Amino acid sequence: MANLTLTLDDEVLKRARRRALDRGTSVNAVVRDYLESFAGDDGALSARREFVAAAQRSSGSSGPGGRTWTRDELYDT
Repeated sequence: MANLTLTLDDEVLKRARRRALDRGTSVNAVVRDYLESFAGDDGALSARREFVAAAQRSSGSSGPGGRTWTRDELYDT
């Protein structure tokens, strides 16, 4: 992974740090994500990110006690 040095106004960096902190991330992660998007990341990476985001939004689960059935019970004829 390469390093990049940026020069920006001190006040801009302060505001960016506050905003990143509010979002639970870092300025480094924000810039990295932006540059990946700007450069056009590959389709597989985008698909993985979308899948993870969808999974994090999902409220599906097997409940507090977990599942109570077995695979064999589902296919019992």
